[in-house]
Amino acid sequence: QVQLVESGGGLVQAGGSLRLSCAASGRTFSNYAMGWFRQAPGKEREFVAWIRGGGGATGYVDSVKGRFTVSRDNVKNTVYLQMNSLKLEDTAVYYCAARDSLWGTNEIKSYNYWGQGTQVTVSS
Repeated sequence: QVQLVESGGGLVQAGGSLRLSCAASGRTFSNYAMGWFRQAPGKEREFVAWIRGGGGATGYVDSVKGRFTVSRDNVKNTVYLQMNSLKLEDTAVYYCAARDSLWGTNEIKSYNYWGQGTQVTVSS
């Protein structure tokens, strides 16, 4: 089992920045690819970014490329999502997830463990 706890969400003005954190516990963190997903009101959960278990390789949804950066610290067992130039449409509950593989994917169903989510609200 892997337990995931997100933090860092909040209210920010459009154009601002936030950094989300996701602390993991339970098993060898570096063995898991990590993903970030989000769910806006009335919409399905969607992929945002992933990072390889050992770090290095990443993937992003097109709408956040150049604005969001995913990173991880395998000593601290934490994955981060740095979000810059935030837009109104980035408002959502953000979830981190762990996949029992070194490689990430944008497929929601391929992730085995999920956090409880953290709210990000972008205001005009």
